[in-house]
Amino acid sequence: MPNIENLKKQAKQYLRWHRERYYPVAAQIRAALPRFRHIGDVQILESSFRLADAQELVARQMGFDGWQALKSGADAMTDEPRQTTPDPILSSISAQLFVANIKSSCDFYTNKLGFAVEFFYGDPPYYGQVIRDNVRLALRLVFEPVFVGDVRKREHLLSASITVDNANEIKQLFLSYQAAGVSFHQALKKEPWGARTFIVSDPDENLILFAGPAAD
Repeated sequence: MPNIENLKKQAKQYLRWHRERYYPVAAQIRAALPRFRHIGDVQILESSFRLADAQELVARQMGFDGWQALKSGADAMTDEPRQTTPDPILSSISAQLFVANIKSSCDFYTNKLGFAVEFFYGDPPYYGQVIRDNVRLALRLVFEPVFVGDVRKREHLLSASITVDNANEIKQLFLSYQAAGVSFHQALKKEPWGARTFIVSDPDENLILFAGPAAD
């Protein structure tokens, strides 16, 4: 276990990031603290967040119920492996896409794919996030090619995979994107393993897979 003083410094860092509205910390807060679990990044950063909250965040990330439990565990720690710490649970994911123009990418995801802009960060913006239902896509501005040549198309390298619940939804989604003039890397098809999938290519050639059951 890390030194308790280092954990205190980590908590203060989280507190500082929250005060500075550093958006990536919102996902960590939401994943660890139950009271923030069902609200978006903007609401989290606008909510009251004290040092005690930051300490609880650190404690829960370490597998403890709270800061006092973490301190007690640190005090009682021996060379024997800890048996009561539960395995970490991964509660959310946000794929990160590399883009050449934040605004153009946001326009594509909102106007073509039905997402909404959650936030922009930076002046001018170099980072943003779009959301639709339970899916979050982070957009990161880059000024140089991230992949060599056409390797993404040739190797079918996916940037994100998104699922829907039933066969009707995957078909409806494909048809709605087709009507919106979306560029497809792969049209809707049935896979050998029983799913139906299609792949969208965004303005930066990020490949986004959409998948659903072949039949309900």
